[in-house]
Amino acid sequence: MAPAAVSAYAPSTTFGVQEYGGFWIRLVATLVDRLVIGAVAVPIFVTMVLPSLIKLIHEAEMNHEPAPELIASMVGASVFYGLIVFVGQWLYEALMTCSSWQATLGKRLLHLIVVDEQGQRITFGRATGRFFAKILSSLILQIGFIMVAFTDRKQGLHDLMAHTLVKRM
Repeated sequence: MAPAAVSAYAPSTTFGVQEYGGFWIRLVATLVDRLVIGAVAVPIFVTMVLPSLIKLIHEAEMNHEPAPELIASMVGASVFYGLIVFVGQWLYEALMTCSSWQATLGKRLLHLIVVDEQGQRITFGRATGRFFAKILSSLILQIGFIMVAFTDRKQGLHDLMAHTLVKRM
């Protein structure tokens, strides 16, 4: 074989490497992020909701009708806890994704970044829109997330709505 023919054929160094973050790697990144959020949320739950829940269970075991104040305390603590966790998730995802990391801890660990369709870092507003679009992705039986496995650029419904891509670093 002539040397020119050998040098003309240079195997791609990216053979088999996907440019976009696919379904499974993004699922693992999400699980890592859930562990991070859970590490913060569980202690908050233990201090805010669990004491009222224990009192309510104790009342039920004693066959007593729980006091309305106890029920109101439990409901109030649960709603406040849910609000704190929701806002925490939103800020965690939006602030991390629009930061210089361009990724949550889970995505960073797996060498993924979130960019706009031009490959640039996204703004806080776009990251916020992407976060809230994920709610829609989950409300339709998770189909918005499953779409990642079947679209050319591995975009879920939330990515399509926010005009974002998840790429490998």
